[in-house]
Amino acid sequence: GHLSEITELWGVEMALAVLAIVSGFALLIWSADRFVEGAAATAKHAGMPSLLIGMVIVGFGTSSPEMVVSAMAALDGSPGLALGNALGSNIANTGLILGITALIAPIAVHSKIVRRELPLLLIVSLLVFVVLWDHAITRQEALLLLGGFLGLIGWTIFTGLRNREDALAAEIAIEMEARTMPLGRALSWLVVGMLLLILSSRFLIWGAVEVAQGLGISDFVIGPTIVALGTSLPELAASVVAARKGEHDIAIGNVVGSCMFNLLAVIGIAGLIAPMSSIAAEVLYRDWTTMILLFVAMFIMAYGFRGQGHINRIEGFLLVTAYVAYTAYLLITMTGATL
Repeated sequence: GHLSEITELWGVEMALAVLAIVSGFALLIWSADRFVEGAAATAKHAGMPSLLIGMVIVGFGTSSPEMVVSAMAALDGSPGLALGNALGSNIANTGLILGITALIAPIAVHSKIVRRELPLLLIVSLLVFVVLWDHAITRQEALLLLGGFLGLIGWTIFTGLRNREDALAAEIAIEMEARTMPLGRALSWLVVGMLLLILSSRFLIWGAVEVAQGLGISDFVIGPTIVALGTSLPELAASVVAARKGEHDIAIGNVVGSCMFNLLAVIGIAGLIAPMSSIAAEVLYRDWTTMILLFVAMFIMAYGFRGQGHINRIEGFLLVTAYVAYTAYLLITMTGATL
């Protein structure tokens, strides 16, 4: 009798956890969109140049779910989930999102700004490797990453003001014209979006942790799979819409900016809240290695060593295949561990 009661209870808890994940994701995507729209329109009212709004607010704003989810996970004592989410989101951004975007509409890279950001992303990835090398993140290392993030914002503002004629600037200006709204509405969307981001991430983390514990799997596995995929959905929506409109530089600039944000701000904030002392070895040899290989592939495709960079449909297909292979490997090892 007891056994059937326990299995029934476990079934109800798991169903609630899955419901929390699904509803958390839906609310997360909607609120991230409202937050970014409100922030962009508010900045426009404040007289900020369109290129800066696109690069700083919209570029980093699509990463607000990763930041809020990772901060909440660290506060809840699940720093593994926070770290897995940051690296897994970058794998999803580069493999799945950039790949699907290129399959829908091959991406041509015109922007000098995007071409400068690509090698910078590789340098930031190496910095994160150095931080993770001893399988720990101290508060000092977290502060170093956040310092790098502030430097990145400064650099973004500097290049944005210097390159107002860039291809990216023209695309963003067109987008901003279509996004005008009264200041009152912009501010209310900004506040409501942020509050709902926090609320939806609470649902999501609770559900993800319950499922992980119920199946006996590690935070370091659920972070890069379920949680990372969900928090990357705003980037997917933004990049696909941009590519279909022919705004190729926004599509790839969005992914590159988001990846740098995840490495510096998301890991930095999580490490500052809850320093990590025993990071699983797989994080380095599995997650970080997959991420850097995808970054190198994106760099080779998009940089354009002999003229203009572009990512064609075949390359898009290869990126998606790499993402599917990584996720399949994670899921096979996960089910192997629970059997």
